[in-house]
Amino acid sequence: MKSFEFFEPTTLAEASRMFTQEHAQLLAGGTDLIIGMKAYTETPQAVISLQKIPGLAGIATDADNGITIGAMTKAREVELSEDIQQHHTALAEGAAEIGSIQIRNLATIGGNIAHASPAADTVAGLLVADAQVDIASAGGERTVPIEALFTGPGQTVLAPGEIITAFRLPRATAGSHYIKHKIREVMDLAFIGVAAAVDMDDATITDARIGLAAVAPTPIRAIEAENLLKGNSLSDVLLAEAGEAAAAACSPISDLRCSAEHRRQMVDVLTRRTVQEAVARA
Repeated sequence: MKSFEFFEPTTLAEASRMFTQEHAQLLAGGTDLIIGMKAYTETPQAVISLQKIPGLAGIATDADNGITIGAMTKAREVELSEDIQQHHTALAEGAAEIGSIQIRNLATIGGNIAHASPAADTVAGLLVADAQVDIASAGGERTVPIEALFTGPGQTVLAPGEIITAFRLPRATAGSHYIKHKIREVMDLAFIGVAAAVDMDDATITDARIGLAAVAPTPIRAIEAENLLKGNSLSDVLLAEAGEAAAAACSPISDLRCSAEHRRQMVDVLTRRTVQEAVARA
């Protein structure tokens, strides 16, 4: 590990000003950054810890504004939150897929998203929750939808000095589900991540959201598949059409973990499974 300067600001404005300097990195849980630094794939000259900045951690529920998750909230807390388990089950399931329990007690949801991996375990659940991302800097604050945050692998719309502060989930979902396709039972990156969320009126799907991870340069919504489901009752034919539409929406690559064709086929299969389970939960 190369030598670096270490800073512990106590305000967002101070952290933002430090973060504008070249070759600076933020430290949240450190489960990605420290590994990268030890492997020399990350060589920051300055590391800026967010640990001493108040108000960045915790989960708050409000009847009017939904659920707000601070960016420094640990993945384990997201996984175990009763409110998230009940109203955004797919997100709780995604958080439970991050590494081991030891990792989840260190890793933060903000770090999981800011790292901008297309295969991040919480991103599909945030997509189907219609999450809004709060961003702050020394110059002010702004909010972007989660699907607009990413511009490519490891890349986001964040400008120099901008820091993710919270994720707001504006409304509850009647039923949702997340499936991670992987080789090992635990501690493996996703080949594919698929989340589905639905709202129901009796047997009719009134709204549907499908989030796909690890099958495109950025996490994506399968909009055409969602539109096929809306206003209809679930059937084998409808599930097949939605699965095919979701597979058509993705643009996967072949890598050491699996081929692009396998990813495309499994998006079809897993979309059917996640939608079916989301409807059952609703």
